Amino acid sequence: MILAAMAVPAGQAWAARQVTLAIVTTPGSAQHVAAVAFKELVENATRELPGGPLTVSIQHSASLGDETAILQQIQLGAVELGIITSGPLEEFVPAVAVISYPYLFASHAQVDAVLDGPLGMQLLDQLGAVGFKGLAFSENGFRHLTNSKRPVHAVADVAGLKIRVMRSAMHHALWRMLGANPTPMGWPIYTELAQGALDGQENPLWVVAEARLHEVQRHLSLTRHVYSAHVCLANQRWFDRLDAPMQQAVQTAMRQAAVQQRAWAREHEASYLEALKAAGMQVTEPDVESFRTRAAGMLEAPVYANPAVRTLLLQVLDAARPDAVRTPAP
Repeated sequence: MILAAMAVPAGQAWAARQVTLAIVTTPGSAQHVAAVAFKELVENATRELPGGPLTVSIQHSASLGDETAILQQIQLGAVELGIITSGPLEEFVPAVAVISYPYLFASHAQVDAVLDGPLGMQLLDQLGAVGFKGLAFSENGFRHLTNSKRPVHAVADVAGLKIRVMRSAMHHALWRMLGANPTPMGWPIYTELAQGALDGQENPLWVVAEARLHEVQRHLSLTRHVYSAHVCLANQRWFDRLDAPMQQAVQTAMRQAAVQQRAWAREHEASYLEALKAAGMQVTEPDVESFRTRAAGMLEAPVYANPAVRTLLLQVLDAARPDAVRTPAP
């Protein structure tokens, strides 16, 4: 009986110490920056805790599959942690689509006020219903359109372009509304762009640069049509099995990592744009109002028809109003 009693805590301690954090992108990416920050913070924070330190193995470059596959593995408990683009998470938790509503945010101050506020925390809490523990929001960034066919100066120029979108009902509906031929596809997509199976794609500037999409995409239009968050999450059962000090260490480390990564992303955005220009991309600043006007129809899209999702969307729209956001003191 003594051996049996000792075996369970030992197994729990081992499970707590060895964890996997999965991301789909490569070293140098926004997700990898957050993952490395989390690894350093949580390993230091748990070094002296009972059952510690918690050691983190970062599985990057889609080594465990695309983001849908990673989410499925986290749900099952085969992987403990992930940093996932919000789009693919919509399939599991439809309410996540509210933070990707087109032209919801105009500034980072608005982003931080909503995602770090009560509504952001409410959304993270909703992940528990499907087996995830929402920990924090890190930053993917404002998304822009690239293509190999023509400059896009206004929404009319999007017509007929075959655009890769995430596996997201919201993104699919948006690009169909904007006049494109949206094609849902996991990541990476360099080969499909190079072979001409796709005309274009849409992503933050860092993605275009780090994935070297300038080699296969000539035109970049600064549309800023969607702010894209990364959702930092864990398997709920794994998290619940940790003792309170270890839970607090994991939660705090991920929130601090997210803050550090957001600062990194914002500091590097301008330099990524200059690098893409230097690499030969033709950059246009389109008539954003034409995109905004066409995208306004998304308010009635089926993805936001569920009463609970729609209520949350309206709350988020209200909270993101410029006059509702207090600008941080310098």
